[in-house]
Amino acid sequence: MVNLPSLGLYGKIVMVTGASSGLGLYFAQLLAAAGAEVVLAARSLDKLQATVNELHSAGHRAYAVAMDVSNKASVQHAFVEAEQLLGGRSIQLLVNNAGWCGRSFFLHVEEEEWDTVIDTSLKGSYLVAQEMSRRLVAAKQAGSIVNIASILGQRVTSAVSPYCAAKAGLIHFSQAMALELARYQIRVNVLAPGYIETDMNRDFWLTDAGQQMLKRIPQRRLGQTDDLAAPLLLLLSDAGRYLTGSTITVDGGHICNSI
Repeated sequence: MVNLPSLGLYGKIVMVTGASSGLGLYFAQLLAAAGAEVVLAARSLDKLQATVNELHSAGHRAYAVAMDVSNKASVQHAFVEAEQLLGGRSIQLLVNNAGWCGRSFFLHVEEEEWDTVIDTSLKGSYLVAQEMSRRLVAAKQAGSIVNIASILGQRVTSAVSPYCAAKAGLIHFSQAMALELARYQIRVNVLAPGYIETDMNRDFWLTDAGQQMLKRIPQRRLGQTDDLAAPLLLLLSDAGRYLTGSTITVDGGHICNSI
């Protein structure tokens, strides 16, 4: 008989950074529905608490902590607060989602914009993953980390060069993390979405420029947030227990389109 692996996360505790909106919000809702207790992290608690209340109303267990991923002290404080909310239990799973892309062409990128993008999208992932990993190692507990990258870490487009650098770095950094953390039974993988429709970008795809970009996608459609559900659950759950150092690209074939 073949045993079908489960993508469920019952009994697991997961932290999602950048959980106040966009993909982070969706990931938090998805993981709660998959049975996990979810710790939502972002700089502002107001939006997070509203989501936590909604999850509680739906019968899920969720918590909110304030966290600036680019600040080590803030990251450490958030983990301490989360463990207090969890009654001393450890976070086992992490979705490193917080990021910022910038908006400038390379010749106009100022140092402040560069630093903000790199600190949020790359340094932040390092700080959060390291803090959780140290706690897991100290507790002799296994875990799984999913770093959210982008196809822009594998290919490029205009006006987001710092973001391309950050996401490319994150993919390679994740492989290095996976190599070093495997001995501690901590898996590290990457989810690299293509163009996914969200509330923040929906209007753009209706413009002429947006429609032209859609033509570059072999499936000729935008990704929907639900297209990310199974890949994320695979990487986090025990169904993906032999996956580490891998990147799953979810982009409708965009990464392999013709030049």
